[in-house]
Amino acid sequence: MEQFLQQCVNALQWGSFYALIALGYTLVYGVLRLINFAHGDIFMVGAYISFFVSTTLLATDGWFDFSRELTLILTIPLVVLLTSFVGVALERIAYRPLRRKGAHRLYVVITALMCGLVLENGNLALLGASRRILPQLMDKEVYMIGSIAVTNLKLWVILTAFLVFFILHFVVTRTRIGMAMRAVSWDRFALPLMGIPLDSVIVFTFVLGSGIAGLGGMLFAMSYPVLEPYMGAMTGWKAFIAAVVGGIGDIRGAFVGGFLLAFVEIMVAAFLPSTFRDLFAFSILLLILWVKPTGIFGLPQTTKI
Repeated sequence: MEQFLQQCVNALQWGSFYALIALGYTLVYGVLRLINFAHGDIFMVGAYISFFVSTTLLATDGWFDFSRELTLILTIPLVVLLTSFVGVALERIAYRPLRRKGAHRLYVVITALMCGLVLENGNLALLGASRRILPQLMDKEVYMIGSIAVTNLKLWVILTAFLVFFILHFVVTRTRIGMAMRAVSWDRFALPLMGIPLDSVIVFTFVLGSGIAGLGGMLFAMSYPVLEPYMGAMTGWKAFIAAVVGGIGDIRGAFVGGFLLAFVEIMVAAFLPSTFRDLFAFSILLLILWVKPTGIFGLPQTTKI
């Protein structure tokens, strides 16, 4: 029983990473009906930005030489801000021209895949294949709850994921910009007739989604500090699957789907040979989609993808 509870805690941490990426997937899809396949690589970009920002602020021979605590406090908003710029740049350079030309959705999806490859291989070309180690920004403490061990970093990751979810849910459901985002998803062609700037709403959506992915990348790098250019590929694909299982386009679905996928993966790896992890995880998720093709919280639509 103790081992099961310990693995539940581990699944909550792992699911937090999936949930943070899946929220960005579902946010962009909910507004634009676009699956931004580059989103997993934006997660990777966030991890690398956290590396360069933190090493710059910590450098003893540089201008700053900040303490680790101050570096952590400054790195979080900088990572969110800079990663948002990357997401907005992709929207302006890659997606907006296609949208204005009325390109078929298939071409937009292919463009998103190419954007992801550009980010991965651009990183590889510019920074090389050498792995980088994120400096330790927080003293790790272990708390014992009975026989269950929980680190302070693990608690922060889980709490951050839940906090981001509640803030995002509030923004989308309770604010004017959230109302505009939902209006875009219903009928974006009628939106300019009501005086709502369509491009501004879409840019805000990419700012939110990319910033959350960047924050997830930083938390992932703090938990598993080895960074490499392809670290966002498989994680991004799994987060996309989690969003689809939860019901892509629904914030609750993306959040629950992320934790569901992580729970299956962690439990399979804990109690069965680890090589079965992806096989069992994807089989169970396929079963869920077979029973409910729209996902757990998804509603039937005329065109899904």
